[in-house]
Amino acid sequence: MIGKWHGLIVNCPDASALAEFYQELLGMVRVQDEGDWIVIGDAPDRPGVAFEQIADYRPPTWPSSEVPQQMHFDVRVDDLDTAETAVLALGARRLDGGGETFRVYADPAGHPFCLVQF
Repeated sequence: MIGKWHGLIVNCPDASALAEFYQELLGMVRVQDEGDWIVIGDAPDRPGVAFEQIADYRPPTWPSSEVPQQMHFDVRVDDLDTAETAVLALGARRLDGGGETFRVYADPAGHPFCLVQF
């Protein structure tokens, strides 16, 4: 092992709004808030997800590669239909693609993410 995972940084147009979306989706808490740099996680000393607000943000254009996705979350759920209702209420939108065990969405900043059920 070379190192340990410290965090994932996600560029976005509104760090606070996107952090709130993922706090609800993933059940995490805000562990650092500097306005344009917000980190959520289980605890301050554990790996987290940081949201960095940038002025010239351009959302990915899924499934087109005009502006490709640079990352995406897979979120495991117990029931796809129930989870879909919840993420849509948080501000996600359904995207093309998916299959029997997963569905593709965009978060409020346009990043693709998947709900998966095994």
